[in-house]
Amino acid sequence: MPEPIYLFSISKHPDTININSLDITILKPNINFSEYDYLVVTSKQVAVALEQYPPEYKKKEVLAISSATADSLKKIGCNILEVGSGYGDNLSDLIEKYPKSTKWLYLRAKKVASNFVQERVQKGFLIDEAIIYESKCSKQIEKLSIAIDATLIFTSPSSVKCFMQTNVLLKTHNIIVIGESTKKALPFSVNCQVSKIMNINACVELAKKI
Repeated sequence: MPEPIYLFSISKHPDTININSLDITILKPNINFSEYDYLVVTSKQVAVALEQYPPEYKKKEVLAISSATADSLKKIGCNILEVGSGYGDNLSDLIEKYPKSTKWLYLRAKKVASNFVQERVQKGFLIDEAIIYESKCSKQIEKLSIAIDATLIFTSPSSVKCFMQTNVLLKTHNIIVIGESTKKALPFSVNCQVSKIMNINACVELAKKI
């Protein structure tokens, strides 16, 4: 019998045991989208939150952190300006290609892992932020029982942090992370493999090869 694969993500995959590591609360701050040239989005949850608003936001092109995030925005009618490689640092490089007079709106979670926006603002770029959703560790992850020979796929730093609050990583576990930011959330002593492609399908395929 193959070893179980646990996927710690809001998204699901048919070949895994899905553990929703976060409970999401959608917020609705007052936003005047007409004030901005472009939107910056680093999470698929933003697409859910945007659907609360009148369709004015669809007139603004979006700088998306990854192809998965871009796809979620396309589904609600957004046009994509550019797609990053999955890292906040990469978005910084893309933003710096545009004039400093460009007005950006970063639609974000209450807590974020990267400080790329603050770094760009300090360099003189015009970036406002709107907290459009917040997340907390789910009850599902708090009441978890993991097989000792399992493969664990973590898809965000928060999924690692939530797991570690009430669970323990064993040396018998195979650990796969979706990117370097997620790897940094693991304890220093934990060995893991980083997926070369930052999406869930690639992580699952890597898990099957272990």
